[in-house]
Amino acid sequence: MTATRGFGIDIGGSGIKGALVDLEKGALIGDRFRIDTPRPATPDAVADVVAEVVGHFGWDGPVGITLPAVIKKGVAQTAANIDPSWIGTDADALFAKRLDRREEDIAMLNDADAAGMAEIRYGDPRAREGVTTLLTFGTGIGSALFQHGTLMPNTEFGHLEVDGHDAEKKAAASVKDNEGLSYPQWAKRVNRYLTVLENLIWPDLFIVGGGVSKKSEKWVPLLKIRTPVLVASLQNNAGIVGAALAAAEGLEH
Repeated sequence: MTATRGFGIDIGGSGIKGALVDLEKGALIGDRFRIDTPRPATPDAVADVVAEVVGHFGWDGPVGITLPAVIKKGVAQTAANIDPSWIGTDADALFAKRLDRREEDIAMLNDADAAGMAEIRYGDPRAREGVTTLLTFGTGIGSALFQHGTLMPNTEFGHLEVDGHDAEKKAAASVKDNEGLSYPQWAKRVNRYLTVLENLIWPDLFIVGGGVSKKSEKWVPLLKIRTPVLVASLQNNAGIVGAALAAAEGLEH
């Protein structure tokens, strides 16, 4: 029997958010619950917060969890905006123990990959055709790559070198705020980044997400690239929805 409800947690550099998810609609059931990410964001400290979020909802089923990290077979290989001690941590085993679950009931995945999975399943049907790249603009730039709706996990396109710089150091949404850039000024940087990326992978579609997607009308129309650009339909809830989907369907990378 196919599950109609799931549970997802999205771990970010500033907050850890969880919610029940309607897997038929790809929408949250009720409000999400958020707790500030602990400082330092060590594995044990984060696991304690995740347990508190799960306990808040009284959820006893499979749990999907995103990390801002490359995840291979449940093990974190990198750490972005979380403590470096995550590198090499068996996140599957950590959360299974802390949440009193079997490891197969924990689905660990990269945060952008989770957001992309939600958009592919529940968003614009055009995203399921050809090569689609989802990019989340936030503290950094997350990426997810799909071929005919199938995920190619753990891409790190936010770290492409563009004009001698790590792309996200120039074009992330946080840079716009930190440098006091206007939307047109920032859009010029995003345009340069997307031009480099589209010349490398020749996608059929870009989907742009992250918090800044809420103000898409201020910058997306300024982009002058050949690849069509869609705005993410689930916005900041995409990671939670994708995590819940992965847990319900036993998907992990």
